Amino acid sequence: MRELVEFVARGLVDNPEAVTVDESTQDDTLLLELRVDQGDLGKVIGRQGRTARTIRTLLTATGGERKVRLEIVE
Repeated sequence: MRELVEFVARGLVDNPEAVTVDESTQDDTLLLELRVDQGDLGKVIGRQGRTARTIRTLLTATGGERKVRLEIVE
């Protein structure tokens, strides 16, 4: 999951070296925290959150039975 988020985010941003994804588990939920350069934040979120919503949909589809939560951190 972590690798998928990194791959997608690095394809969207101008500064792919600044992309980091931290992974942790809370109860039965996998939490992924995506951090990008401040100037690339809008590219990852997208207009009205469409890009972020699409990334979350990909995670839900590939997650199987496991709950996955994506947070985009400033």
